[in-house]
Amino acid sequence: MPKTAHELTRKEMKGPDYFQTVASEVAAWVAKRQKQLALGALALLVLALIGIGISFAVRSSREKASEALYTAVEDASGEVSSIPLPNFTAPIYKTPEEKEQAVLAAAEKVRKGYAHTASATTAALLEGDAQLALGHFDEAIAAYQSFLAEISPTDPLRFGGLDGLARAKEGKGDLDGAAATYRQATQIAGFKDLAQLELARVLAKAGKKDEARAALEAVPKDSAYETTAQERLARLGAK
Repeated sequence: MPKTAHELTRKEMKGPDYFQTVASEVAAWVAKRQKQLALGALALLVLALIGIGISFAVRSSREKASEALYTAVEDASGEVSSIPLPNFTAPIYKTPEEKEQAVLAAAEKVRKGYAHTASATTAALLEGDAQLALGHFDEAIAAYQSFLAEISPTDPLRFGGLDGLARAKEGKGDLDGAAATYRQATQIAGFKDLAQLELARVLAKAGKKDEARAALEAVPKDSAYETTAQERLARLGAK
């Protein structure tokens, strides 16, 4: 795992877009050990925050961009509750809509105020997730495409963008487009098996049961998702 805050030198903490760098490192570490079915972009980013433990003042423009991204992620990690939550330091929202609007505002601040930084790129991912949660599929697709156009093809966070893009297409009824996007996601190291599960789900939803079976059968026997794949194969029934 990456160093925690107290282990970082002042020089490291002042490095350009350090948050984004460590976020990718944490994502790669999680990819090797994940056991849950829906590890999305937000989960990766929140884990990155834990790994970094950001608690230092920012100075340069890029450091300010990282701080603004931290705020956006903190907004996204808040909870919806009608009552106070003891010992909960993240934001509390009255409604899911209020939460997503707060995320959108914070992400927009990063993207407009710190354009062409890694933080702005990552903020597009948060924007996509918020738009998707609000059911704004076209806006979500635009945000995810913006993120994917800037992120490295080998960056583990790319899975979050492809997963979100596929779900937005699915929300619009474009199941073929969603399936094509999940096929792209199978090329990301550490996420192939999870992408296969989601690909099979979309194919089954589209009535393409034979293709769905093939996707599930491609999940290796030693995969953390093998049990889930077998359960879904059983639900699909015999050929």
